[in-house]
Formats: sequence, C-alpha cells, structure tokens
Amino acid sequence: MRSTKIVTSFIKDNDKLLILKRSDKVKTMKGLWAGISGIIEKNEEPLKRAKIEIFEEVGITEDKITLVKSVEEMRVNSPQYQNHEWKIFPFLFEAKNPTIKLNWENSDFKWIKVDELKDYETVPSLEKVLFNLL
Repeated sequence: MRSTKIVTSFIKDNDKLLILKRSDKVKTMKGLWAGISGIIEKNEEPLKRAKIEIFEEVGITEDKITLVKSVEEMRVNSPQYQNHEWKIFPFLFEAKNPTIKLNWENSDFKWIKVDELKDYETVPSLEKVLFNLL
C-alpha cells in the first residue's frame, strides 16, 4: 500500500475555525472543504511544512500564528484512492483577526463554529482529525 504524508492545519480565531474549499485547479478532493494542508517533502519536519502551507494558502505569516496543539500522526484511507493511505500530521493554530488571502489551491473560505463542520462536504475524516486536536 502506498502512503503520502500530509500536514493538516486548522486556524482558530476566538470561537471560530477557518475552513477552505478546495479549488477545481488542485489534483485531488476538488470542491471539498478542508483545513490548510500540504504534502510533506522528503524528511521535512511536519511543523515547518504546516507553517509554509499556511503562508502559501492563506497568506498568514508565522509571526501572526501561535501553535495551540499538535497530535500524533493519524492514518486515513480515502474512498477515492484504493491501496493508498494518508498519514496526516494535525496542527491547531490560533490567530487574532487574520486577513485571509487565498492562493489558487482554494476557491473560498469560511469562519465557522466547530459544531457547524458537519454541515459541509469535507475531505475524508476531516472531522476526526479536528476532534483529535480539540
């Protein structure tokens, strides 16, 4: 079975959580809601990749975020990809009134309350990943 290492980060601002809608330009999970995610390159440290992805995807610099929590790697299977496992490295950050500047990977964003996540069509196991951080 193949596996891919991915970081998935959530940013909270008070009681709201940032979620992103994946654009039609990305290879996988088009149109689904997600956290800020990206593939970990070679032996790269997951926290470093998480901060890079946050800057690339939503334009928030490292000095504007605070790491609240990270948890152990989680293994997730996706119905879209047989014989493939995603190794997810989850992070929760906090930011105060951040300005969001989306890049091409996402087409929309929303600030939601945690219990509203169930109302969105998300990438596989997003709720599970989030609840491990809360």
